[in-house]
Amino acid sequence: MTTATKTKVALVTGASSGIGEAIAVRLASHGIKTYGAARRTERMEQLEKAGGHPIKIDLADPVSIEASVSSIIAESGGVDILVNAAGTALYGSVEETPMAEARRLFEANLFGAAALVQQLAAQMRARRSGTIINITSVGGVVSSPYGAWYHATKFAFEGFSASLRQELSPFGVDVVIIRPDAIRTGWRAIAGETLLAHSGEGPYAKATQTAYAKIMSPQFEKNLSDPSVVADVVDNILSAKRPKPVYMVPRMAKVLLIMSALMGSDRNRDAFVRWFFGLPKTM
Repeated sequence: MTTATKTKVALVTGASSGIGEAIAVRLASHGIKTYGAARRTERMEQLEKAGGHPIKIDLADPVSIEASVSSIIAESGGVDILVNAAGTALYGSVEETPMAEARRLFEANLFGAAALVQQLAAQMRARRSGTIINITSVGGVVSSPYGAWYHATKFAFEGFSASLRQELSPFGVDVVIIRPDAIRTGWRAIAGETLLAHSGEGPYAKATQTAYAKIMSPQFEKNLSDPSVVADVVDNILSAKRPKPVYMVPRMAKVLLIMSALMGSDRNRDAFVRWFFGLPKTM
């Protein structure tokens, strides 16, 4: 007599749009019981059509996180795959960006994901199996002006993920980083709006107006990839017997990091970034 294979269970955050939505819909279409988490569950029609299960989670609210995870475990017995894809942008000069907004960004981009890991790590460790996929960014390795708080959250998420990987590896749990770059999501609009809101006028205006024009230009739009390319990487991770610690997507992300390394010094890298965005040397 054969034993039926247990259906895997996945939890994907940020599933109401962009990268999170693409991943959640993909996993659900593969027959994985997929819970798509976000604050706006009414935006998850595509996930429901694919057979997935929208669930409301506010990643800034520990009570919401605990209640939602408890509900999933009660209904499905546990989570085999956790994808931390939720995140947002915050741009503007360090001098002009309110600290309260910076703290909220850390809640959204780091602490919410960490809280989910704390809720789920014990049952993965006990089963000696599980996969945690953390969506960071190329912006967690290289940085640009006027994105200090965004880059700070992504650099922190990179370090968090690398430590977590080493802690859970002896228990058979995989922790994998995906570093996307230039993906077509709502991130760019939020980055541009906050950039102008905080620093569109005043001492940094000459540079921020130029940077805004660059990232919102039709030429920049042409370089963006569809979120499905990140879902493709998730497919590769879950099908791999031994997934790599870090994946970069699209191909240009890897090229960008190689170029950054070849520049040899932080002074050269800074100059390249300012040239790329057309920023003035002095203001």
